Amino acid sequence: NPFNFGVDWYMVTCCLSISLLPPRHCRLPSSHFDLLLLATCMMEEPTVLRKDQLEISLVNEKQLIKEGTIKDDNPLDLSEPFHQLCSACRQGDLKVCQEKITEGVNVNARDPYDYTPLILASLCGHYEVVQLLLESGALCERDTFQGERCLYNALNDRIRNLLLEYDYSKSTDPLQPLAAHITSLLTRESPLTTDIVVTASDESLHLHKFILAARSPYFYDKLAVAPESATLDLPNTIPPEAFGVAIKYMYFGEAPRDLRSGPGTGFTESETFAGVDRISKYLEIPGLLDSILDSGDRRRARQRRTDDISKGRDQMEQWFQENILGNKLEVETSKVNEVKWDRSNAIFADVLLRADELPEEEEEANIDTPEVSNGTSNSIPVGSISTSNEKRLDKPKSVIFPCHRAMLLRSEFFQTMFTSTFREAYLKEHLTIINVNCSPEVLEIILTFLYTERADFPLEIAIDVLFAADMLFIEKLKTKAAVVISTLGSAGMSQAEAAKTRGMADEDDIDIYSIVRAAWLTRVQRLEEFAARYLAYRLEAHIDSPEFAELIQESASRIKARQETDSIEMLDDIRFYLGERFRLRFDEAGLHEMMEEKELPEDLDGDGQPEDVINITEGVQNLDVSRKAIPSQGQQPHAHAPEIRTLDGAVVVDEFSEDAMNYEILLEKLDDLLERLNLEA
Repeated sequence: NPFNFGVDWYMVTCCLSISLLPPRHCRLPSSHFDLLLLATCMMEEPTVLRKDQLEISLVNEKQLIKEGTIKDDNPLDLSEPFHQLCSACRQGDLKVCQEKITEGVNVNARDPYDYTPLILASLCGHYEVVQLLLESGALCERDTFQGERCLYNALNDRIRNLLLEYDYSKSTDPLQPLAAHITSLLTRESPLTTDIVVTASDESLHLHKFILAARSPYFYDKLAVAPESATLDLPNTIPPEAFGVAIKYMYFGEAPRDLRSGPGTGFTESETFAGVDRISKYLEIPGLLDSILDSGDRRRARQRRTDDISKGRDQMEQWFQENILGNKLEVETSKVNEVKWDRSNAIFADVLLRADELPEEEEEANIDTPEVSNGTSNSIPVGSISTSNEKRLDKPKSVIFPCHRAMLLRSEFFQTMFTSTFREAYLKEHLTIINVNCSPEVLEIILTFLYTERADFPLEIAIDVLFAADMLFIEKLKTKAAVVISTLGSAGMSQAEAAKTRGMADEDDIDIYSIVRAAWLTRVQRLEEFAARYLAYRLEAHIDSPEFAELIQESASRIKARQETDSIEMLDDIRFYLGERFRLRFDEAGLHEMMEEKELPEDLDGDGQPEDVINITEGVQNLDVSRKAIPSQGQQPHAHAPEIRTLDGAVVVDEFSEDAMNYEILLEKLDDLLERLNLEA
């Protein structure tokens, strides 16, 4: 034991008393003491910088930006969409925040007052908005002025801990999973997805044609002329190290800090750098050399890598739109098996995915017919308009997407399929058609995510995307669907807005009961919490409905071997958010104490008052003062203030009393519901 020097082990591990002693008072050698002192510093919780340190950091940062050494992570944005995003962050409006992020508003920009959306959300105490911004790529780095400022302005420890968690343990680049997967294809051996061998200076690499064509104009032109080529040779004058760096760059890999050179390689450092410059011009990838030169500085390297990944994603997206979506086939379902796609094709596809139009969609298309006036219609005709339309609607359609196994491996479902002994794993003369149990619209969203990491879809199909992502084991897309539902579903309602929903359960924008059951089936805790909060803020409209009682019954039955004393998870969550809803009105406001301080004593001691004061008081009490004022000519009498009634119809004096009584009424209704269902919770 290296610490066996007569020092108590507890003192060493805690690093408390021993770290306060100078080395001459410690029986540890000085080297051990230095290590122990260093460990003590490392165990300390990171502290927020002082204001003067923040100002110095800001001055240094602006100087580096002015010199062009680094880029401004938080550029000034005066556009109206960004202004709306900032306003939503102040107010905690999740729905508007999600809409603006989907539109492509820069979440790291700043307003004229140097506030970023993340700073505004953390300053105003909106935890859910802070979480959404961080998941969308908002930066919070401890070594930057804005990052320290965001931590400094956090309203509470919960938000501060969330910011620290993202700073130290999670990547702030939302495109990193896509980049990591494409980089891993260079070393993946099973299943075999490569289709070309590129050789340079006696070094050969097994690569993917579609990635090379998407990332390099040189390879795009070469493969467009001969798409069936299985080999490709580059000039022998290119050093192997430069060749490997270029290929890794096209596969979204990080640039090396030091290039391998010297006597053992046969190339000097200058020759290697010259080779990198030459191959970057040859393959038409101009950002290669700059990424290597910027790798020494942490911040510049991060900015350069973020730009390179974003540019690469845009190239992949353009290639995906032109070749995958541009070559999809729409055929009748009965003729799907007649589709034959050769393995040697111009877009290098090696598998076909099929999605059938759901019968429910066709039935809904026949239900409603547009209103016709004066023999004309303003909408697309749907229904029994003509015989040709009836024949067309009677024939179900299927959509076939040409794909690449290398990108489908991002799904654990396809990874297991292609690495197992299923027939889909074997290569044939014609491409295998795999049926995916979802609509063509949902399958297109899934493929867009797998190829480009982009997942923008409306609330109407978010549930379908959630189930499809769960079926294919795409966890990030499943999380994205949950975010869309929980933000665009408007869970955070004000007290006034909640009052408007009384008796209006049929007018909800979403089917909350389907969302709850979907959350249970897909095991998404975030959706369960959203549904409980949604119901709590609209409980007046749902408490008496049979669907709500059935939901509580299902929640109770989800506990295996349930005992009478076991709680009901959904009901407990609703009670929690119901208390939060009403507590926001008067919790810790000291309302009762304020009212008591303003009350005057009912009886005053007359013996202690002067005689003249008593006489004046008695005279005023004897005056006959009429309380009815004579209205002037043309003056209308004041209208009576509207009555404030609770849920049971009782009249109260103000809204605070209304909220207090409504809270008790809703809790009693929940208890009555449990009695009717014969449940104990």
